[in-house]
Amino acid sequence: MELITKCKINSISFSIFEVSIFITMQDFLFYFKQGLFHVLDFSAYDHILFLIVLAVVFSFKEWRRTLLLITFFTIGHSITLALAAYKVVSFNVDIIEFLIPITIFITGVINVIFVGKINQKNVINLIFALFFGLIHGLGFSNYFRGMIGKSEEKMMPLLEFALGIEAAQIIIVLGILIIGSILQSLFRVTKRDWILVTSSIVIGFSIQMILERYPW
Repeated sequence: MELITKCKINSISFSIFEVSIFITMQDFLFYFKQGLFHVLDFSAYDHILFLIVLAVVFSFKEWRRTLLLITFFTIGHSITLALAAYKVVSFNVDIIEFLIPITIFITGVINVIFVGKINQKNVINLIFALFFGLIHGLGFSNYFRGMIGKSEEKMMPLLEFALGIEAAQIIIVLGILIIGSILQSLFRVTKRDWILVTSSIVIGFSIQMILERYPW
């Protein structure tokens, strides 16, 4: 009888553990997908444009620098995303939404100016990735705060959301590297032209967004 009782208790405990794991995985997938598709949302393409002008100066041969690029941007936006989520810092949403296309515009213009000095431009891009990541993190935080509402638990959703953002960044950067490689190897497009044309197109989009988001 005692053995049967212990078996029932163990069975119940195992069932509770299974349910807990299932709920945890569901939560992880939810916040991961929110972060992933928030960046990959083509109807809100500002973050995509920023990653394009950051990554366009790199090639597959420079994968270490590309990895550093993603890391620096991740560090930047993770800092302000966490600070804003815990209400340590707070900024006007309209100002942040206005500053994001400005970061895109500046990065694109620097691409054009330094197109013949790629090594210098790569270093500048890493600095921009970190600094401008701080601004983009505040943009992410507006969406994140609206998603979790008044929930007390922020750390795990924050990490899961950030992982989704990181995955989206990797997808975008890889896409740019692949497109650039195909154009340069198969269609004989020079790296200079690839950078100039892509950056100019993104600059055009950023100017439109700046005018649309002008808050004053």
